[in-house]
Amino acid sequence: MAVFITFEGIEGCGKSTQARRLARRLEERGVPTLFTIEPGGTRIGGDIRRILLDARNWDLSPLAELFLYEADRAQHIFEVIDPAREAGQWIVCDRFYDATTVYQGYARGQDPLFVASLNRTATRGLTPDITFLLDCPVGAALARARQREAEVNPAGPSGQDRFEKESEAFHQSVREGYLALARSEGLGGRFRVLDGMFSIERLENEIWSVILPLLPALPSKKPCLFPTS
Repeated sequence: MAVFITFEGIEGCGKSTQARRLARRLEERGVPTLFTIEPGGTRIGGDIRRILLDARNWDLSPLAELFLYEADRAQHIFEVIDPAREAGQWIVCDRFYDATTVYQGYARGQDPLFVASLNRTATRGLTPDITFLLDCPVGAALARARQREAEVNPAGPSGQDRFEKESEAFHQSVREGYLALARSEGLGGRFRVLDGMFSIERLENEIWSVILPLLPALPSKKPCLFPTS
């Protein structure tokens, strides 16, 4: 049976690292797995991602931003996620609709009922089975994100950092929004909130302890498919 796993958190919380590590670990156990991202999990989505992350687009309206995320998501569901589910693959996704609920709803002030309606339409009602929320203090997370940018682009900023340039108050709103979402699900809900300040190895092991009981007994290894776009 396919399992749909998402990773969420503020910029620099470590979710992308953990999502990729989980996908690789599932592959090693022979689980047919798809790793993907939002925004940008398709060719069309890659073009949308460049618009959304480009710091030159500082004047992008909150409503236009919301529609771009939902357009990316609709294409992602159609082209990547639904086919993977039909094929019985496990899916590990770096961000999904919770990010839109928090960034465009809580932090940008868009009507939460409107955002929820668009999310349902774009996803065709699909909900993750498990969502790992890596919670991290804003100052520490942004410092990590800026260090990562410096390591990837030592010659200077790439320009693909529009959200990292937002104020700490914005990122604090995002963090609080994520925690409110997790609380709304209650105990036994799909959210697993983990301390993003833990070491990479400890986080990986805590995530694996949640996933391990769900693993099927598979006789042989099968490839992990990573998007090429």
